[in-house]
Amino acid sequence: MTQPHLSLAEVEALARRALEGQTDKAGRPYAEHLAAVAEGVRARGGSDEQVAAAWLHDAIEDDALTPAWLDGAALTEHTKAMIRAVTKHPGEPAEAYTARILATPGALLIKEADLAHNADPARLAVLAPATRDRLTAKYTHIRTLLGLPHPH
Repeated sequence: MTQPHLSLAEVEALARRALEGQTDKAGRPYAEHLAAVAEGVRARGGSDEQVAAAWLHDAIEDDALTPAWLDGAALTEHTKAMIRAVTKHPGEPAEAYTARILATPGALLIKEADLAHNADPARLAVLAPATRDRLTAKYTHIRTLLGLPHPH
């Protein structure tokens, strides 16, 4: 008998607990970023599986949860595949990272919402100019590789 899949509320609570106490580059609680990406996916017409993946999109990359945890998690295989797709590997070239996202159905929408929040001018405004410029260039490069339009 298979275990029931986690509800979106359970996934959100899990993600918030896993990254509790962590802050983003701007010093804001990391859960704010997760919530913004999940809402961005929902607003772009994403499925519940995509919203679940959005809540957990940084959990493995940030070592809050392990790949072994994900393997056994009560999530659909599609949700797990999208989380794996958007999880960057140390030293991985951007081209390999973006190719994996493009090859995984549903993952592009999660990365699009992630990039949109990361590149939000209000979030970038509080960073040092050199950091802001470096991140803006990085996000622009990733958007280009993914074939996403550039914000104006």
